[in-house]
Amino acid sequence: MKLLATLLLACSLLTPGNAQSAQPSEQPAHSQTSQTAPSKSRYYTNRNGQRVRSPVQAQSAPAGATAQCRDGSWSFSRHRQGTCSHHGGVAKWLVQ
Repeated sequence: MKLLATLLLACSLLTPGNAQSAQPSEQPAHSQTSQTAPSKSRYYTNRNGQRVRSPVQAQSAPAGATAQCRDGSWSFSRHRQGTCSHHGGVAKWLVQ
């Protein structure tokens, strides 16, 4: 399953104009730029096909954050699996 996801990601990255939907479900495999302004936030599509804001750096939990990652960034993940996977893992959950 992970191999299929990796292959789909690789193919979608090669398709022009498809950068935003190229992120895999809940486990972004790219280096993310930390952003704090919602208008410049990056997004990915999770395993349910929902558009989810990528983790951001901020002094306190932004609205909608569900977890704080070990690198200090805030995640908006809607599933626990893969949350903060490229940010050192989950430091604490904000929602049950």
